[in-house]
Amino acid sequence: MRRRRTRLLAALLAVTAAAGCAAGPSVRPALVENDGKTATPGPAKTPGVPLPPLGEPQSPTLKWADCDDDTRQRIGTPGVPDGLHFTCARVTAPLDAPGEPRRSLVRLLALKVGTGPVPLVVVNDVDGDPGTVYAARLAATLPPVFLEKFSLIGLDRRGTGLSGAAQCVPAGIRHDLIDADPAQGGLGDVLDAARKAGQQCAIELDDSQTALDSWRGAGDLDELRKQLGADRLNALGHGDGSKVLAEYAVRYPGQVGRMVLDGVPDPGADTAAVLDAVAAGAQSTLDAFAADCAARRCALGDPKAALTALTDQLRSTPPTGGDGTSFGPGVAMFAVYTGLAQRSRWPELADAITAARAGNTGPLAVFAAPVLQDSRAQPSRIDATIATRCNDSQTRLSADQLDQVVAGMRGKYPQFGAVVAQQLAWCGPWPVRTEPLPAPGAPGAPPILVAATATDPVTPGVGSTRAADQMPSAVTITWQGAGHGALGASPCVTDAARAFLVDGKIPADGTLCPA
Repeated sequence: MRRRRTRLLAALLAVTAAAGCAAGPSVRPALVENDGKTATPGPAKTPGVPLPPLGEPQSPTLKWADCDDDTRQRIGTPGVPDGLHFTCARVTAPLDAPGEPRRSLVRLLALKVGTGPVPLVVVNDVDGDPGTVYAARLAATLPPVFLEKFSLIGLDRRGTGLSGAAQCVPAGIRHDLIDADPAQGGLGDVLDAARKAGQQCAIELDDSQTALDSWRGAGDLDELRKQLGADRLNALGHGDGSKVLAEYAVRYPGQVGRMVLDGVPDPGADTAAVLDAVAAGAQSTLDAFAADCAARRCALGDPKAALTALTDQLRSTPPTGGDGTSFGPGVAMFAVYTGLAQRSRWPELADAITAARAGNTGPLAVFAAPVLQDSRAQPSRIDATIATRCNDSQTRLSADQLDQVVAGMRGKYPQFGAVVAQQLAWCGPWPVRTEPLPAPGAPGAPPILVAATATDPVTPGVGSTRAADQMPSAVTITWQGAGHGALGASPCVTDAARAFLVDGKIPADGTLCPA
């Protein structure tokens, strides 16, 4: 289970010193692209809709029931404080699948924790903890006074957690989807696994196969808002959870309350180009991980040399897990990539790589377990990830094109080029989106705080800033550190988010926070 957000927003209501935050100019500073070229800053933002006040719900219709025991069981150890109380409710929303608009409904699980009168909806990455678990973990890090101001509302996104989890990919195929060798070969095996996954998902999901996307996820949030009795949606998004909130702002600008988007994905329609930047971010994060390891004098030594030796070792004699699947170099590097995204787990990741070099791959396998393992309480995360991201994209490449892309990305990004490129193969056999991609922008929305992380292996800072540039009311604050997401990792960003959500204070656009 992920612990990367163990301190997420822990200081959101605490008065955290904003020392080190440097307010930049009102126009964002020029960006340094991967090729070293400098991009021209966009036009200055003009004042528009003011930030709305925090309002209390009126006439909510959701029926909350105790779910303490079930929630604590799903979270597992180390658990949450006994003082927290969890209630759950079912949110109904239209499926709205192409060809069957509003004829079917989906039932989504929502969780509430805290006694505050103002609901704050929390939306996570589709491949991260389900929203209910994420909100429960988050609440455990917050001071009691925050939960007297807000009630956190976690929603399992459609197809995830206990909101009709997709669970359509055959068990053995999940392994093959993440096993692209980092150093050799094309993506033929991954593409073959994706075909088998797509065929089974078409059977299992039926009408809902093409209805798992961020656009409809935004519609689910508006149904949640209505059933909460709230005039506006106050929300915090992390990773591609921020994408759902950004598309909410496009669809429902008049219902946007106070929103913080931590690590918005690049909105570019060319998925191959977007993933190229993601791989670059992963390589840069590995450099930051190496520097952190050296500063701590960890036993791993040089991470790049260690990973090369590990993948060579696994390539010759891959160990077999209890489920009968091999732990080869592709799965190992996928596990490392997953660990790099979780800054708080870097010491654990370093120890896991060291153990794997000594022949014990168990600790490293823990990082891949959320994809490889599947149960009713904890569904595999790759099923909904593939469905959502492939439905969000119109990019489909042939086998030859995939092999060309992976060869190019391997050359530029030796450790993570193949790990990231294989995501393109996942979508190869998936139905191509027939609807136009949602238009960026959200004109008419109040100020939205976008937090970018300069060195992010999942949502690189250059992509988050590009997303903000397309949102007229976005105000950007950039942490010059490393890891997936800035909230909780950067006191400067965390304090700015606290002031924005609680006090309605809008930071200067272009604020920079040091690493």
